[in-house]
Amino acid sequence: MTTITPTTENEIVEAVQWALAEQAPVEVIGYGSKRDLGRPLQTEHTIALSGYAGVTLYEPDELVLSARAGTPMAELETLVAENGQAFQFEPMDYGPLLGQPAGQGSLGGLLATNLCGPRRLKAGSARDHVLGVRVVSGRGELFKSGGRVVKNVTGYDLSKGMANSWGTLGIATEITFKVLPTPETETTLVIRGLADDEAARAMAIAMGSSGEVAAAAHLPGNVAGRVIDGALNGAASTLLRVEGFAPSVADRAGMLKGLLATAGEVDALPQETSRRLWREVRDVIPFADATERPVWRVSMVPMQAYKLVASLRMGAAVDAFYDWQGGLVWLRMEGDPEAEAVRALIRTYGGGHATLVRAPASVRAALPVFEPQPAPLAALSKRLKQQFDPSGILNPGRMVAGV
Repeated sequence: MTTITPTTENEIVEAVQWALAEQAPVEVIGYGSKRDLGRPLQTEHTIALSGYAGVTLYEPDELVLSARAGTPMAELETLVAENGQAFQFEPMDYGPLLGQPAGQGSLGGLLATNLCGPRRLKAGSARDHVLGVRVVSGRGELFKSGGRVVKNVTGYDLSKGMANSWGTLGIATEITFKVLPTPETETTLVIRGLADDEAARAMAIAMGSSGEVAAAAHLPGNVAGRVIDGALNGAASTLLRVEGFAPSVADRAGMLKGLLATAGEVDALPQETSRRLWREVRDVIPFADATERPVWRVSMVPMQAYKLVASLRMGAAVDAFYDWQGGLVWLRMEGDPEAEAVRALIRTYGGGHATLVRAPASVRAALPVFEPQPAPLAALSKRLKQQFDPSGILNPGRMVAGV
C-alpha cells in the first residue's frame, strides 16, 4: 500500500493526476481520525493531507480564517480562542468514539463530513460557515469557489457542495471559514429525573420561549453517570444551555427556571462545568467505550424520538441519549446493529435518517452505512459524482457501494 503525503497544492494536483492516469482508486484522509466511519474502502493507495497544513489568513477583526486542509482542528481552535473567538457551529470530534485519540481531526475532514455539535439548532453546521474553498477534482483539475467575505456567491455554491461529500467529489486544499466571538459567559440548567417523554416536552417549552436557549439535550439515567466524572449523580438530566452577556444570561436563566418549575428541580451549572459537559455531549463520550458496539446517529422529528427509542427497546438492548432538543438521537446497540428495525421505526415516526457511525468493518461493508437515498436523489448524486470524479478514483464506495 502506497501513501502519498503532499506538501504543496501542486503536489496534490499531481497525485490526483497520477491516480487518474493509472486508474488507481485512492483513499483521501487527513490524520485518519474518521477512517473507520463510512463503508470500508478497498484501495491500495492513500493521499494523506497531514503534510499540507498551516494557516494562510487570519483576520480576527474581519472574523475570517483560511487554512490548508491538513491543519489540525485542535490548533485552529486554540488559535481563535486566544482571540476570544470560536467556530460557533461547535464541530464534534469523532476520535474518542472511534477509538482514536482526541484532537486529531483536520480542517479538510471537518468540511468533508459537515461537522457540527449541540449548537446546531442555533448556529447550523460547517456548511453554513464556509466562505470559500480550493479543490482538486477527480479530473485532476484545481478550482476555487467562494472567497473571503460572506456575500460573494453567484450561481451554484460549490463551497457548500463539498460539505458532507466525504472526499468523494474532490480534495479540498484550502478552506475559508467565518469565525465568531465566543459567548461572554454560559450556564446550563439541569432538570433532574424526567422520563424521556417528559424531557421532550420540557425541551420544547424551553426552545419555544424567549429564553434563547443555545442547546438542549436529555441524558437518561443510565447515560448521565458517564459524563463530567459522574457529577450528575446518575440521575436523568435534561440540559438547557444559556449563553451570552452575563446580565442577560442571569435574566434568561431565571425566567426559564420559573417557566419550568413544575417540571422538577432545576439546578444551574457554573461556566467551566457547563462547557466541559457540552463538549462531552458533543463528542458522544458516554458511548466512547473502546469497543465496536454499533452506534447510530439518528436525525428525526424531536417529539417523536423518544417513541422510537421506546419501540426499539421492546426488541433490542439499546442505550440512547438525545441532543438538538431530541432531533438528534445517539443509539448504542449491544449486539446486532438492528438496521432494518431502526430505519423502519424512523419511517413510522415521521421520517428522518440514520447513519451507522460505529461498527466492525465487516458489518459496515454489508449494510448501507448512510441512509439510502430515494431514487431521484440517488440519480442526482451519481450525476454529480460523474461531473467531479468521472473515473471514480476518490474514496470509491465510501458512501454508497459502487459509487
